[in-house]
Amino acid sequence: MLTIYGVYRSRASRVYWMAEELGLEFKSVPVLQARRLDNPLASDAPVNTLSPDFAAINPMAMIPAIKDGDLVMHGSLAITLYLARKHGGSLAGQSVEEDGLLTMWTMWAATEVEIHTIKLVMTYDNEKEDTEEGRATIAVASRSLKRPLAVLEKHLATTDYLVGNRFTAADLNLAEVLRYAQSEQALFDAHPKVDAWIKRCQARPAYIAMQAARSKETV
Repeated sequence: MLTIYGVYRSRASRVYWMAEELGLEFKSVPVLQARRLDNPLASDAPVNTLSPDFAAINPMAMIPAIKDGDLVMHGSLAITLYLARKHGGSLAGQSVEEDGLLTMWTMWAATEVEIHTIKLVMTYDNEKEDTEEGRATIAVASRSLKRPLAVLEKHLATTDYLVGNRFTAADLNLAEVLRYAQSEQALFDAHPKVDAWIKRCQARPAYIAMQAARSKETV
């Protein structure tokens, strides 16, 4: 059985979403981000990214990670691509060329988009959005996202999805990265094709199921 280490309120959300899309049976092992705890190494601390037991799964001390048979993997975007490829279906590439495009868009999400969207979500998570520092961070991140969003807007002018005009792992990965920016609605208003695309992705039953589980999380 697939084991997912992490919590829904983290990058593990991408892996949980993919598991729902594929209809996979999985075991979820809650692992908190150490930064959320006052003393993550305390003897009574919940399992977290600095816990010795988790270090055996991912010595980089980050979630998510998975164990699938004898395979141990970490890196949320790599995990979703792996699961799509292993279990086949329309979420995976149907040719070498499509595999390349799924990888391209996923790497683009990580290198050109998430470096900015993570600044937005962390500003809100740390409740700094109404501070001078927070407003400056939001302004810079929003401005930095305009070029990649313009590229995505142009691509989506002729297709409903990123690859093969169907929902794939690339859409899931990029939609989750861009979700961090949805606090800035003006960005999406300025890019209506992107706005419609992310809403299509988030209307999928598997995404809704993932978010329902996320809303029930108490840790």
